[in-house]
Amino acid sequence: MFFIAPSLLVIGAFFFLPVAAALALSLTDFDLYALADPGTARFVGLKNYVELAGDPDFWQALRNTAYFVVVGGPLSVAVSLGAALLVSSKLTRWKGLWRTVFFAPVVTTLVAVAVVWRYLYNAEYGLLNSALGAVGIEGVDWLGDPAWAMPAIIGLAVWKNFGYNMIIFVAGLAGVPEELYEAAELDGAGWWARFRHITVPELAPTFLFVGVITMIGYFQLFAEPYVMTEGGPLRATVSVVYLMYEEGFKWWNLGYASAVAFVLFALMMVGTLIQLRLQRSDP
Repeated sequence: MFFIAPSLLVIGAFFFLPVAAALALSLTDFDLYALADPGTARFVGLKNYVELAGDPDFWQALRNTAYFVVVGGPLSVAVSLGAALLVSSKLTRWKGLWRTVFFAPVVTTLVAVAVVWRYLYNAEYGLLNSALGAVGIEGVDWLGDPAWAMPAIIGLAVWKNFGYNMIIFVAGLAGVPEELYEAAELDGAGWWARFRHITVPELAPTFLFVGVITMIGYFQLFAEPYVMTEGGPLRATVSVVYLMYEEGFKWWNLGYASAVAFVLFALMMVGTLIQLRLQRSDP
């Protein structure tokens, strides 16, 4: 306890204390006026949470976030696993180079990436619409159409983030005993059978870790819509965190914004517990 006390003190001061303060803030009507005079803040109990339940903007943001998590999360994991299998294959040459190339988007500044992708998505002269036109398909207003704005952001997010999970999957694949593949191949098992009955079960702990961190990260969607669409068009890309930002730093309703944050925390906690339960119940 003597040796870990400094670390516990730092964690308590810079994590638990701010979290407790935010929880207390969510039970008040702390706003712009209270910033000038904290004494004007009033304790309102669960009023912020009750108003949140009846706020159509919150439900819209929650639907957008759920769409992003449910579609983008599994897609990101699948792309990460595919890339990991590719760079771990015996047939692949220059594996170090491919790992670097695939991981590069993770460490690239989002603003720089967003500028490039905005040009790719441009409705008039974007490369993506030009490619669609070359095969006879009419172009799409990717960032201006409410039906396509969120899929466009999902595409950007998957490309930007899949390299991180790829490295984790590569480490997991390195731990699968090669003897299992050799024995299965001698028994006549094809590639798909080896993948289904050896690779997937052996990667179960890796899938759990990747699934949880991906879900938590995607629930906190903010930077992509903030940079690419500013929540538009027609609020189609407003996420829960983006709504929290608007309430807290645009309208200065800090008590209400804190309530949004803790609802999001509860949702992420439930999602994590569900994944842990599914992992434990898997025979």
